[in-house]
Amino acid sequence: MHNTIRQPAVAGMFYPNNQNELSNTVKQFLQQVNKASGPVPKAIIAPHAGYVYSGPIAASVYARVAPGHDTINKVVLLGPSHRVPLKGLAASAMSYFATPLSKIPVDQQAIEAILSLPQVSILEAAHATEHSLEVQLPFLQEVLGDFSVIPLVVGEASPEEVGEVLDRLWGGPETLIVISSDLSHYYRYEAAQKLDKQTSEAIEALRLEDIAHEQACGYHPVKGLLHVAKARGMQAQTVDLRNSGDTAGTKDQVVGYGAYVFN
Repeated sequence: MHNTIRQPAVAGMFYPNNQNELSNTVKQFLQQVNKASGPVPKAIIAPHAGYVYSGPIAASVYARVAPGHDTINKVVLLGPSHRVPLKGLAASAMSYFATPLSKIPVDQQAIEAILSLPQVSILEAAHATEHSLEVQLPFLQEVLGDFSVIPLVVGEASPEEVGEVLDRLWGGPETLIVISSDLSHYYRYEAAQKLDKQTSEAIEALRLEDIAHEQACGYHPVKGLLHVAKARGMQAQTVDLRNSGDTAGTKDQVVGYGAYVFN
């Protein structure tokens, strides 16, 4: 089979297009994080905006993943669809997902294993310009080195439908689950802080019924993870909670960013 490569769509916009600059940018974000203790998370939620806005918050949770460098070799990556309306979850038949750092092999065996589920289909259009998965990749490359990815763009899907896919791909300590989501969008600073704090409390309590589009753009994959976490008796913890008004934006219309670990 010939190798097909999903090329980066937002390099040079959301993050640097130059290999050295990108590597240095991510390393700097990671170096600014206070060294955290605790087990390597089984699953994380991380934001997906331009790095100048959400990079520090993403780094706070990827620093927790870094000690799994020698254990984790597979990443199940779910994010919302911003461009293509779809039902269910869109997988990719590409051989690799590329970033300016290098190419990441796609685990086609794992994708085969979920294609029998009615809610999963191959839809390259959903991946072509989608940034929610792409912006996570350089962080993953920096903290994990070599790994394969199972990229899934999530459209309209119930927590049970997303959860069924996660359960099938769950694996052991070699598999990390990454959910890509920002929180509230375009509220004033104080209102966003209040709403995002409530969302964080709902995530920590695994109360998926309290999370809708208003709370998080990636609410479908987030709710799917909470559904599984609840069934598996997991615990969630907020690692970082800020918004664009704290990092690089004005305070009149902000986007919320949260970072969470699950064990």
